[in-house]
Amino acid sequence: MESLPAPSIPSIDEIIDNFSLLEEWDDRYRYVIELGRGMSPLSESQRTEVNKVQGCASQVWLATIVSLADNRPFLTFHGDSDAHIVRGLVAILLSAVSGKQASEILAADPIALFDRLGLGEHLTPQRSNGFRSMVGRIRNDARDALADGA
Repeated sequence: MESLPAPSIPSIDEIIDNFSLLEEWDDRYRYVIELGRGMSPLSESQRTEVNKVQGCASQVWLATIVSLADNRPFLTFHGDSDAHIVRGLVAILLSAVSGKQASEILAADPIALFDRLGLGEHLTPQRSNGFRSMVGRIRNDARDALADGA
């Protein structure tokens, strides 16, 4: 499997802190777009049907690498989208879950994070549903990694 460059996005704690400093939603939208621009794009060879997230209005791809440490599966994700805001949402999600143990990913609640940041009430229902589809895909990959014993 082709290795992926590490996304260059801030930690989820830094993202949360930065969101709290931005009072206007226009500034928050710009920040979300900036987060997306900070990610390395997926190569064309990784923009496959297998990596494509179903249920998103925009095109979204998530590539997953599973590795073992102490016999526990860890998942690293790399993603991309053809829409600027969605690419930023991918960055936020990956900041929260990438590089973690499969069990930690399954215990996390990215939807609650999404709501905590106020994204649910400020994005279109299509984008909110797309975010949920991305979360579902990541959870499925984590479940599969645990079932496979990676």
